Amino acid sequence: MPLDTPGRPLPPAPVEPYPPSYGDNRPARERPEPPPAVARARSRPLVHLLLFLATLLTTTVAGSCHYAGFAADFTQEFPEFSFIQGAWFSLTLLAILAAHEFGHYFACRYYRVDASLPYFLPAPLALTGTVGAVIRIRQPIRSKPVLFDVGVAGPIAGFVVAVPALFLGLYLSRVVPLPEDFVGMSLGEPLLFQWAAGLTWGAAPEGYTLNLHPVGLAAWLGLLLTALNLFPIGQLDGGHIAYAVLGSRSTVVSLGATVTVVALVFLSASWIIWAVLMIAMLVFLGPRHPRTPDEHVPLDTPRLLLAAVAAAIFVVCFTPAPFSPLDLVAQP
Repeated sequence: MPLDTPGRPLPPAPVEPYPPSYGDNRPARERPEPPPAVARARSRPLVHLLLFLATLLTTTVAGSCHYAGFAADFTQEFPEFSFIQGAWFSLTLLAILAAHEFGHYFACRYYRVDASLPYFLPAPLALTGTVGAVIRIRQPIRSKPVLFDVGVAGPIAGFVVAVPALFLGLYLSRVVPLPEDFVGMSLGEPLLFQWAAGLTWGAAPEGYTLNLHPVGLAAWLGLLLTALNLFPIGQLDGGHIAYAVLGSRSTVVSLGATVTVVALVFLSASWIIWAVLMIAMLVFLGPRHPRTPDEHVPLDTPRLLLAAVAAAIFVVCFTPAPFSPLDLVAQP
């Protein structure tokens, strides 16, 4: 999810000395001492706990509905509502979200950047039961290497959890006949999903389809959320990564990515909300990323390679049409 970072540009300031892990290759005895730890704002663990429990409840309710649909096998013979079966979906989705946000959080802790614990956000949404999670970074990040590491840590951590969850979900799924009168939604298949489904099940016979287990659905959502966050726009994780790699040139990339999201609306209506959010982000926060004093200093090679890995993760998680109506009755 987006990092809640201060949106105003920073005034000119001298570049802060890097700790050893910032890419300073000088001998240890010649390196400057790390900056002192910043006084941390008072944490409110009870708030984080209550939000997490509320999100666990709403995602489990959503998961119970998903499990009922899975058990029905595209028929109208739904089983009795089972709250506990919703945990298949909720625990998987929350594990992916937690890995993503704690990736950001522990990166902040490593670099002594003041940040909150994750806020999980419950919502009465039938598909997810949540709008995700977010951490709040309470101080400006004044170095591109640190900004990059904090930004990239979340998507990679979430991706590492989503991949095994995807294979487990596909293993628990089953191939069933698709009724000729079926009306519903079809999920877009990212490249990684296609490869994993092909390895697990192969090609479905004519008239059959994959009935995705709730664990697989949660993993699919994890891939989608990873791709959304890696769009190189504004305060998204991808926006932080793009700025760390490109500096001021990232503004052009951010505007181009926003135009791309708007164009995707004409391909699939499922992009409308995301397009509105991206436009609002640019309007209220501006197209330019808050600058760091080392804006013109290139990143080191290992981080550039990691940026390429993040780009590859975006490619394999992205789908141009996440949701599409499927009406077999209307098809010739």
